[in-house]
Amino acid sequence: MIRNIIGSVLAVIGAAGAVASPFQSWYDGRHGRDYRIEDLFNGITGTSSDLWVSLLLSFAFAALVTLLGLVLRSRLLVALSGLIVLGFTILWMVRQGQRSDGLTLNSDGTGIGLGVAAALGGGALLLIAAAVMSGRRSRGGRGSHRYVAGDRTPERYGGHGEYGDTGQVGYDEPEPYRTHQYPPYDAGHPPAGSTEQHAWDDTREQQPWTPPPQPPPPDDRP
Repeated sequence: MIRNIIGSVLAVIGAAGAVASPFQSWYDGRHGRDYRIEDLFNGITGTSSDLWVSLLLSFAFAALVTLLGLVLRSRLLVALSGLIVLGFTILWMVRQGQRSDGLTLNSDGTGIGLGVAAALGGGALLLIAAAVMSGRRSRGGRGSHRYVAGDRTPERYGGHGEYGDTGQVGYDEPEPYRTHQYPPYDAGHPPAGSTEQHAWDDTREQQPWTPPPQPPPPDDRP
């Protein structure tokens, strides 16, 4: 969020600088609005230009692309607007250099003016803004999981593919708690009523640890 805000501020400053640059001096006191768009492709002439067919048209279009990129939070559109500004500025520099046999920068105000610097700076700020912006996040948000074809995770939970019969992810019903029935502890005692039972009882009576039989209680009746 903070990155988008900082990138938006840089993009607005860059677009504003690019749009304002044609109203400043570009070369030898001649403003950028006096250069026609067609002069960038056919060669610069001394013919003056109308406002909306001058360099302002290209920079205004770049500002519109910047605004659209900020609304959509698209880094690509913001970067595209920066490339438009830098592209037209560099193309003008090539054509002006061909006409003047080179570009100069003099302290008396002749040569390259502040308008060119504003255009180059605006284009650079637009590219920096595109790099700073984080763009639009996916709807699922961070940490979300999207099921794709071949994902077997839903099958593990529902066995019905991604969605069950009700249109939601299906899950198996939990199995009831099972209690294991263990046989009673018989300490090696054979089944009752069997031949082994009688043999075991006879053997048990012969063991030295078998307690002697208890006599019946005395009869206290007179």
